[in-house]
Amino acid sequence: MENRSPLKRVTRMDGHTHHHTNDRRELQMARSMCWHCQSEVSGEYFCDRCVKVQPVSKELDYFTCFGIPRRLALDQQQLETKFYELSRAFHPDFYQNKSDAEQTISLGNSAMLNTAYRTLRDPIQRAEYLLDLEAGSVKEIRTTPPADLFEEILELQDTLDEFRASDRTSDAAAALRSQLQSERTALEGRQRDMETQLQQLFGRWDSLQDRGDATDQARAERDRILKDMRDTLSNRTYVKNIVNDLVATIA
Repeated sequence: MENRSPLKRVTRMDGHTHHHTNDRRELQMARSMCWHCQSEVSGEYFCDRCVKVQPVSKELDYFTCFGIPRRLALDQQQLETKFYELSRAFHPDFYQNKSDAEQTISLGNSAMLNTAYRTLRDPIQRAEYLLDLEAGSVKEIRTTPPADLFEEILELQDTLDEFRASDRTSDAAAALRSQLQSERTALEGRQRDMETQLQQLFGRWDSLQDRGDATDQARAERDRILKDMRDTLSNRTYVKNIVNDLVATIA
């Protein structure tokens, strides 16, 4: 007979030990019944009755996967600790002698877990993912220049084209390279400013989440923060791509 998983008792993100209760919802499963014995499952890693690993729902959001609220300031150590805890539960190496169904489930759960961890540990990816969850806004990140940079970017593109067409050993190319290096430095400064703005928006979002306010005013503030976050992320992405193009061209 298989042993019950040690993860029936887990350490939550806040450091407190959480014991099994009937209303526990650590993870949402892909179905409400165990795929093996058909008994009811209630959001646990394993079936209570047959102790078979259960497939994590593809609809599960990454924040819920790690048992954390939709905040943008995360404790990286706690996130990593939770990741390794779940990895031990789902890693395919522990299912080599199990059935084909269990091996398939462990592979799927591990893949989802790895993607979730990569997304949440990076502040920018985490913010883009939250936007996608909250408003689908990540799909609207544009590829046009920020309004206040439009003319500057057009001039920069002309300079880049001129540099690409030049004799790289000429004095003219050296002057163009120096000009492009100055542009790169200025754009990197703008990128840092945008990242500072994002940190401020992250703080506003987290404060709003912590208040748990459901008034019309709070909803309006939420929408403003999401819009500002989307716009700033869009601008940062565009500037970052231009900087990368500059680096590759003048290297």
